[in-house]
Amino acid sequence: MKQIRIGTLVSGMDAVRLLPQIIPHGFESFSLTFWQSTHQMDLSELAKEVKEIIADQDIVISSLSIFGNALTGEGDNSDTLASWERLIDHAHEFGTDLVTGFTGRMPGAIDQSMHQFTKVFGELTKRAENAGVKLAFENCDMGGTWAEGDWNIAHNPTAWEMMFHAVPAENMGLQWEPCHQMVSLIDPIPQLRRWLEKGKIFNVHGKDATIAWDIVREFGIHGPKPFVWHRTPGFGDSNWTDIISILRQGRYEGSIDIEGFHDPVYREDWEMTGQVHGLNYLKQCRGGDFITNPK
Repeated sequence: MKQIRIGTLVSGMDAVRLLPQIIPHGFESFSLTFWQSTHQMDLSELAKEVKEIIADQDIVISSLSIFGNALTGEGDNSDTLASWERLIDHAHEFGTDLVTGFTGRMPGAIDQSMHQFTKVFGELTKRAENAGVKLAFENCDMGGTWAEGDWNIAHNPTAWEMMFHAVPAENMGLQWEPCHQMVSLIDPIPQLRRWLEKGKIFNVHGKDATIAWDIVREFGIHGPKPFVWHRTPGFGDSNWTDIISILRQGRYEGSIDIEGFHDPVYREDWEMTGQVHGLNYLKQCRGGDFITNPK
């Protein structure tokens, strides 16, 4: 059994500047992310610089991510599909075999996105397979519902069933986190067990949530008061010792990469304070560092 690494997300555009500053805190993996486009970035040069920064350290690049709408390709998303292709083609240069992001979404209900999803990601999974790469979708609703939304259909387990039936590729899975399910009042634990058994949990984002059940009971979920907040692990409702135990029982050997910049308390000047607390908390939940047995 390999150790589950604890890392964080870092903007690919700022990685060369940020990595040397945050590596000393003890992060063991980094997911490099891009918003809607990789722009004009020379990915080969970025890979070279990143590998130089992490050289001789027990650190890996866990994934490359592009978050945009690859299905419409409209407006600011005009380069999203091409960015998926670039990251797939360059993943090996970063030492990773995983590219992740949103599915994208067509106007209307999730059902109305399935044709374009099948067309776009049917081709992308083939391209990824030829490159020895896996694809995974983050389960964020981005404010969408089953009926409408602008970004992502991969936020509901029924949609996952439809997606994996439409594109039955072994190299396509989920970039899962409990937070986005809790926002929809879904219990993440049985879901995690089920999709691990299906072999579809490729990566885990370290993000939690706090649900204010008193507000739900008094005002419901459509009232004026917020009833749920995204949280950094260690500040939310999830038992990450249980989550990590379930991951290990399911033979998961990837990373848990903290998705920061969402916590309503540990934010702005307190961002890294919260993230480093989350890092140390998750390390403790996995049982600390590996200790060799006596002989």
